[in-house]
Amino acid sequence: MQIEVSRDVFRLAQVFTISRGSRTEAKVLTVRVSDGTHQGWGECVPYARYEETLESVEAEIAGLPETFDRAQLTDLLSAGAARNAVDCALWDLEAKRAGKRVWELAGLPVPGPEITAYTLSLDTPEKMQAQAAVNAHRPLLKIKLGTPDDMPRLEAVRAGAPDAEIIVDANEGWSAAVYADLAPHLVRLGVALVEQPLPAGQDDALIGMDRPVPVCADESCHDRSSLPALKGKYDVVNIKLDKTGGLTEALALREQALAEGYRVMVGCMVGSSLAMAPATLLAQGAMVTDLDGPLLLAEDRDNPLTFDDAGVHPPKADLWG
Repeated sequence: MQIEVSRDVFRLAQVFTISRGSRTEAKVLTVRVSDGTHQGWGECVPYARYEETLESVEAEIAGLPETFDRAQLTDLLSAGAARNAVDCALWDLEAKRAGKRVWELAGLPVPGPEITAYTLSLDTPEKMQAQAAVNAHRPLLKIKLGTPDDMPRLEAVRAGAPDAEIIVDANEGWSAAVYADLAPHLVRLGVALVEQPLPAGQDDALIGMDRPVPVCADESCHDRSSLPALKGKYDVVNIKLDKTGGLTEALALREQALAEGYRVMVGCMVGSSLAMAPATLLAQGAMVTDLDGPLLLAEDRDNPLTFDDAGVHPPKADLWG
């Protein structure tokens, strides 16, 4: 089996800012796996928050043996971006070999479109209100917050998009006291979900705290091994392929999380349609789908995913799976 890794850069449609910083482009790794006859591919986004770089992820993939299969991959690579790209490439390869779609191989129902959130970049209240107004036709908006001055931003977005459902991503930027103070206002403004209000590792303060708006674990939830530490703190888990290390573990995490009473959000890093394609299968029936990465780009892969009023559609075979 041959594995090739390349770096790709996609320009963003506009500067994208969260509480940790800003970016103007998405830097991704594309992995191609070939058996000499068929080739599968996948994409990952190394994330500095998890101490990943393009170089470190490339090195992980370069260290793989010449022969292995998807079932062995979990033992060869830990959860993270490297395993994600290889796992998704192997799923694509298996589908091409079998002449079937990935959802058939995985025993999943035929997927359909899912309404996806559209993310508003962190900015001044005035500019966020303008962003919200431009996107007020979208049914679900996601707001990046996590600063000491979040209430004016949230009020501004609600004024700009009075009818849209809103979810908030604090990106670990709040303290327990800040969250407790903001919670009644989140209810008043119709916020449907709050992602990761407290830093991962410092979220025990959520135990026993009133959660009038469902709280979602993002940075605190990577794979199935994360679940025991989430009890009593979170209502929802955000499953991202770059955290789970691919679709294989993501499907297992979804099943276990649902069995333990959590609701599921399916999210993404900022990447191309190739990165989102496997996640559309995972997102079927999720409480929240947040796969807007391609909508934030100024350019995308050939044969990109379709986004329309019905939501984000599953990939066509000429893209992935």
